[in-house]
Parts: sequence; C-alpha cells; structure tokens
Amino acid sequence: MKRKLIFGACLALAACTAGEDPTTGGDDEDLTSISARSRNLTFEGVVYVKPGETDDKILEAVHTQTQSAFGPLLNSKVGVNTREVQNVDKGDLHKRDVIVVDDAGAQKPMLEVRYVYHDKAVVPVEMAHKTALTLALLGQGAAGKEKQILEECTLNDKETKDDIDQGFLWYDFNPTKAPCRHAIAAEQKRIDDAEGKLSDPKKMVSKLRAERIYLPATFDLARADTATHATYPDYDRLFGGNNAQPGVLTIVMLDGRLAHEHVAARKDEGYYQWMDMLGVILQDNPEFTITKTEPDVPLTHPKAAGREWPGLGFKDFVRWTVYGDGWPQGLPTSARDEIADNVANMLDSHWITLEKTVQVSTNGGPPKDLIIRIETLFGCDEDPTPHQRAVSRGDVVIYNGHSYIGYGPLDPDNFKPTMFPKSYQMFFFDSCVSYNYYEQDFFQLKEGGSKNLDLITNGLEAPEDDSGAAEGRFVAKLISGSMPSFQTLLDAAKATDSLRVIDGEIDNKFDPAKTRIRVTKP
Repeated sequence: MKRKLIFGACLALAACTAGEDPTTGGDDEDLTSISARSRNLTFEGVVYVKPGETDDKILEAVHTQTQSAFGPLLNSKVGVNTREVQNVDKGDLHKRDVIVVDDAGAQKPMLEVRYVYHDKAVVPVEMAHKTALTLALLGQGAAGKEKQILEECTLNDKETKDDIDQGFLWYDFNPTKAPCRHAIAAEQKRIDDAEGKLSDPKKMVSKLRAERIYLPATFDLARADTATHATYPDYDRLFGGNNAQPGVLTIVMLDGRLAHEHVAARKDEGYYQWMDMLGVILQDNPEFTITKTEPDVPLTHPKAAGREWPGLGFKDFVRWTVYGDGWPQGLPTSARDEIADNVANMLDSHWITLEKTVQVSTNGGPPKDLIIRIETLFGCDEDPTPHQRAVSRGDVVIYNGHSYIGYGPLDPDNFKPTMFPKSYQMFFFDSCVSYNYYEQDFFQLKEGGSKNLDLITNGLEAPEDDSGAAEGRFVAKLISGSMPSFQTLLDAAKATDSLRVIDGEIDNKFDPAKTRIRVTKP
C-alpha cells in the first residue's frame, strides 16, 4: 500500500486564530461525535441460584450473564460503556422463591433473581431512530455447550475458536445469525411446551427455563443528554505553558505491533501505520526535528551495502516505508531492503523525540515561546511501562494498537492516580472497543476526572488500514493553530471512525469567542 506524496520546501506556520469552524451542522447530537449518537441502554435478565445464596454469589452469576451482552451489542454496532457489561449491583437484584420442575416431575426449590441493566451506549447515526433491539443473552445452561454455541451463534472460524479456548465466548456470541435465531426459537418452544404442563405456573418454572442456553432479551435505547453546541479542547490549557512538562506541549504517540505474533518491525503493519502517521504530521509541520532517541542510535548514519549513508532524516525513512521512493542517491537497488531493515530495527522499541518551537499569544498579549514536542514509540506489546510513561508526561496521548480485550497494557489496573499530572490532558485510545474497556476507569484515575481529562474512544472494532494517517491528520489539525472544534478533529480522523466519541468535553471552559489564541513561528 503506497500513497503519492510530495514533501515541499519548509512551509511557514501560518498565523492562525481560534474559531475555525464552530459546528459541523446537523442536530444537536452531532456535537459529540460525527458517527455516533448517545443512548441510555437498558435490558432485563434472570438467573437461578440455590435458596439462601449470598448476594456476592448471585452477582457472579448475573455478571457472567450480562457479559454475554457484549457480543450481541458489538455485532449490532452498539458500543456499551461499562467494561465487559458489568454494571449491576446488589440494589438491582429482585428475588422470588420458585420450584424448578424437570421432565419427570421432580421438584427442586430455587431462587429466581431478576435484574434490570442500565448503562450508557453509543449507536451509529443510521440507528438514531431505533428505540430497541431484539437480541439475546447466554443463559446458565450455556456452560458446557460451547461447541453447540460456536456452531449456531458465531462465525465458527479459527479466531473464534481461539477466543473460546481462552474463555471469550461472550465476545463472539452473535444471536442475529440465522442458525442462532432458529436455535433460540426452538429452545423457547420446548420451554413453553414444558411449562404448559406445570400444575402451578405462578410458583413453578421448568428446568428447561432455569437451564436454558439462550435468553431472549430486548435492549432498549433511549435518547440521552448531550452537548447542544460545538465543543473544544481546552486550548488555553494546552497552549498556555502550564503543561505536564512546563513550557512544553507534549504529544505522546504509541504504536503497538498489529501482527498477532512478534515479527520484525518492517513486517508488521503497525510499523507502516506509525511511519504513515509521522509522515502526515511532518508534511504539515516540516520544522520538527529529532532531538533525542532512547536508547541512543545512529539514525543519521545507517549502514547498507558495506558503508554508512550519512545525512538522512525521518522524512527519508517515511518515504521508503510508505511511498517506496526517496532512497539515498547511489544506494544499489539490491540494498534498499537492507537499509530500510536496519533503520526499522534501530527504531523498534526506541523512544523518538521530535520538537519545534512556536510563539503563543493569548488575547493580544505578548507572545511566549512554547515547545511542541512529540515523544513516540513503535513496538508496544503488552508491557504497560511505555503507557505509564505516556500518561505521566503527555498532554495529549494517542495509542494505536490492540486492546487485548481490555487486559493489555492499557488495563486500568496497570495505573495509579499518582502517575497522572495535575494538568489538563487528552487521551485518544484508537483501539478496538476502547469506549467499553477504558472510558470509565481513566476518569476515576485522573484527579478532577472529566474536568481535567478528555477521552476519545471507539465504540466498535477499529480498522488497521489508514489508522496511522488518520491519527496524523488529527494531530496536525490539533497543533495547526486554528483551534478547531472537536467535531473538526474527529472529521480529520474520520477514515477510521468506529463510533468514535468524546467524553469529558462538556466540562471544558474554552470559548474561541472569548479567548483568542494566536500561534506563530518565532
């Protein structure tokens, strides 16, 4: 995959002011996302436990069941907010004693526990007028029936089988598949037939109901409150100098490997996306120069064909990787892979720092120098250390990589409140279903919550293709000096928009009509 690009001569950073475009139009819900609408989600479920069971044990059964809503919602293009759909507590439990009757007439006392699940969710624009979805949860009889569910209600491919082997059936369960719908209907008929024979249907339930595999459920989607005007990052805090690193607007960009096994950098799609991202930023901001590598490596003198090739820079590396041209003059064609591999291996898992200096004037005041710094690293796997560094140093943190179903390096359990600076931050987690995995917990970790943090997350699985360029366009627009609205920033990255939403922005105080920020070259 290659794209034609011409790097021009050094372009001057135009003097810009705030207020580029106050809105993207449409109804008021356009103002938190360009692809999604906010909804209040509810559904009902039921579990059966032995009489006298503790609430903690009951909640274990309930949470196992609500977790199975994840796959149906994901396959219906609905992103739910609470991690793994666990938003039920003891106050949501409604109990009654019942008698469970099997086919032979044997009776067993049990406790029926019903609950109503409440959560926030996001739906695609095209579903804006949907008020409900008819789906299903997995019943308690699903345990031990994984092979049947795999065949009836999943894609039944290698990836799904691997997920199920690891206990992630809830991620792949899809009751909208035709064989699954037929299985659900057939099971319901068997339950109805059995319960038609009960002597006291008010107090009795059939064993088939208590041990059902599939539980039909209606997922209600009610309109939720949202912003009624254009929203903005707190640019006065980003460009004001009182940053995580004083006098420096720090953007930390982390890119993980995208292959499912560890391969050399140039063979991993993540490396291509990382280069593409930096290439887009450098195209609009050619003033950026590399100031540091950690650990230090001789990037300006890579070796190939038995000699060093001096005077090279990051733009050259981008051209080789993304556009397939710009090779050093005199380099044999046969040595192109060698020099590109050598550079990629030097960059792999190394922090690269790029900087440029601008001057910032607020409301006509005297201009002050501000360093715009990009700290970036390719090669993140499951080690949380780079991410811990990112949230401690970055005013803007962007991650492109796998979510590891919420248990990877961004697992909130890997972080402590003391790791976060007190200053305003913006996090863009461009990974699959990050709205569910990370959104709530990071607000709880950050002092001041949404008053000091804006989160940009994806409600659905995010595509790999063009992810680097989309993030590059997002960053280039953010630091352009035009102080664009969140809607414009999302539009810049719309190529990979997967129910991408912003949360925390309603607390922001920046108003381009009241605070005029001017950014110029020194």
